[in-house]
Amino acid sequence: MTDTLSRLAATITARKGADPASSWTAQLLARGPEKCAEKFGEEAVEAIIEAVRGDRARLTAEAADVIYHLLVMLAARDVPLAEVLAELDRREGQSGLDEKAARG
Repeated sequence: MTDTLSRLAATITARKGADPASSWTAQLLARGPEKCAEKFGEEAVEAIIEAVRGDRARLTAEAADVIYHLLVMLAARDVPLAEVLAELDRREGQSGLDEKAARG
């Protein structure tokens, strides 16, 4: 799974300087970080709707969209996937309640 995410993140990063006419990713990135964040939010809401409806296939498709748009949003702000994965590694084995309390 991490390999798939890493390849997708690398593809997104490679499209940062591409002609917006050449790819959807380049179009999103050209519109700026705010638009990328807005699109991520839209996709997250769509995933929530499918989770509530209980349509497994639609939820799967929307979850893939959420992950893609998360990676685009991160790329728009120059946050590499490796940093997010390192943060997850740091949290591994820690109680979610303890982690949340530490953030204050």
